[in-house]
Amino acid sequence: MQVLFEETIAAQSTALGEGAIAVIRISGKDASGIARHILGLPEKALPMTTPRRMRLSRIVLRGRPIDNALTAFFPGPTSYTGEDVLEVYCHGGLLVAAKVLEAALEAGARLADPGEFPRRAFLNGRMDLTQAEAVMDVIRARAPLALEAAREQLEGGLGRAMGGLRERLLGLVANIEAWIDFPEEDIDPETGAGFLASVRGVIAEIDVLLATADDGRILREGIRLVLCGKPNAGKSSLLNCLLRSERAIVDAAPGTTRDTLEEAATLGGWPFRITDTAGLRETTDRVERIGVERARAAMRAADILLRVVDATEGAPPAPEAPNELIALNKTDLLSGPLVGQPDWVHPISCLTGAGFPELIEALVARARGAGAARPTALAINARHQACLNRAHASLEEAASELSAGTPPEFAATGLRSALDAIGEILGVADTEEILGEIFQRFCIGK
Repeated sequence: MQVLFEETIAAQSTALGEGAIAVIRISGKDASGIARHILGLPEKALPMTTPRRMRLSRIVLRGRPIDNALTAFFPGPTSYTGEDVLEVYCHGGLLVAAKVLEAALEAGARLADPGEFPRRAFLNGRMDLTQAEAVMDVIRARAPLALEAAREQLEGGLGRAMGGLRERLLGLVANIEAWIDFPEEDIDPETGAGFLASVRGVIAEIDVLLATADDGRILREGIRLVLCGKPNAGKSSLLNCLLRSERAIVDAAPGTTRDTLEEAATLGGWPFRITDTAGLRETTDRVERIGVERARAAMRAADILLRVVDATEGAPPAPEAPNELIALNKTDLLSGPLVGQPDWVHPISCLTGAGFPELIEALVARARGAGAARPTALAINARHQACLNRAHASLEEAASELSAGTPPEFAATGLRSALDAIGEILGVADTEEILGEIFQRFCIGK
């Protein structure tokens, strides 16, 4: 695998729109050769006189100039991928960018696979797996808070936390295995209550990280806001108002919405996944009944449930769930203003827009309760959560063995499993490191 990466060239093109610029990146062992070819330079000429500095270059295809572009050469191992990298900033028209890419491919490059550039960066030690994952989080971020969290992770915040956790586990494993494997060296490792307290300390750290799983899901996927209520209460109109787009069909006839309809929106800087649902009522219509069942399933999975109520039908009901708010719609049809409403009731009019700033403020306040008060580099994703859960279970087993006074081999198995699980988050192995830690800490054989 490593040899394959060293001997192949990957080309990546990012078009920023017609009239703007297109960026074409070429990474690999012979990036300098590709650079000479597309710049029309002699075989042994240096592609760039000064690395990491922009220069104006003429790009050629089969001996004919096709564009004047800015180019920069980044020699490995200090480039993004750890390999030699050429970046070409050409004009953003579709044809000229395609021609520049064609010149690179004719010179021996190939199109990069999805995610190949971060993958090469990881394999060449330029980033850990958490940072590679953060690249996609940055690209997919739909709200400022999600982008800030992704940037913190890309800069290594989560990797450093996991690395520190792994270092502590590595020390515990080295300690107990030295105790097991080298009794003749008179090693006196920390044992008994002190060692158990250290294991419990690592478990507590993992608990703190696991508590951020919901924060990570919310920042990456959005807060699940589900609109529910009776037919014709104005759920679809509310969806359109929140999206500022005519996304859902609105009609005076009840039962227009027969399925769930989900859209993404940013409200107050927070990412939301807003789901419109079928009106809740008893019906003999088979299709509408299926829609009602799907509505109830969406309601059960909601982070925030927003029940839409027709203000002309009387006093609003009390919330049926702790995560529920009431949107009292059609207030424009009332003869006078509503006063003295409970704090969970928010009078609005989808026709006039009245009450929407206050409703959005209430939704954002609930979002802060459903997720983190601010984005954090420690907002783990589902993969991290699964690995941490495995590590947690293994450490609990090890702590149980230590408490029971069983031979240290039993606790060592759990500690090793936990170390493997944390290493999986970062994408690192540990066998040689454990041996190095043993010899470094305890000076075996001196």
